[in-house]
Amino acid sequence: MPVNKTSHRALVIGAAATALALTAGVGIGLAADGDSAPGTSKAAPLVVPAHTTGDDGTLITYGKASAPLTVSVYEDLRCPYCASFERELGATLTSLADSGKVKVEFHMATFLDKRLDGKGSRTALAALGAALNESPALFKQFHTALYDAQPREETTDTFGSTAELLKIAGKVPGLRTHAFNKAVKEGTYLTWADKVGETFYDSDVTGTPTVKAGGRGITVLDDDGKPVGARQFTEEIEAAAAKR
Repeated sequence: MPVNKTSHRALVIGAAATALALTAGVGIGLAADGDSAPGTSKAAPLVVPAHTTGDDGTLITYGKASAPLTVSVYEDLRCPYCASFERELGATLTSLADSGKVKVEFHMATFLDKRLDGKGSRTALAALGAALNESPALFKQFHTALYDAQPREETTDTFGSTAELLKIAGKVPGLRTHAFNKAVKEGTYLTWADKVGETFYDSDVTGTPTVKAGGRGITVLDDDGKPVGARQFTEEIEAAAAKR
């Protein structure tokens, strides 16, 4: 049964998150009742980026629509475990998508803004929306760049600054268009980011990162809370494809 936001309780970041990683392959627990991104403006108009699907465009898909297997990735941009996963295995997953073997659906969360105090998950997700509006390829490159630039201390809200987000975007060739810059500075996709974050709670996922292939759980962290090897990761995805 999908998790209901109003009944799910938080897991403590730190030791509890590590314990969760060891037992379930996920890094950070969901936020408690009422946790939403600070500064959320429900009155702001909903502007949906191009290249999205799902209700209100809350689903981000990367890869060919004809791919035989869907890999679902659940992340929060401020989650250090997600950064570790993306740094070690992101290229492997992207390669599988680029080859047409899988398509990747990103389900992005923003609950860590409340748990860690700040607005970086929401602001960075809105900036990702601006990148997606440019193209799925630029979205993926910016997604990688954000995780590469994630601050070492999880309580540091670097992504809460649009100036910092634009600086990171400058590392992605072709991304800093006038439209992208304007959207990030003006927060064009903030309400969309709120919708995406709310939709995360409709899943049965209880922490990030979580990866599923064909509805089956894929191991992302080992017993030490570190990303598994690319070979194991790929083999589990291939096994999920074979069982369809």
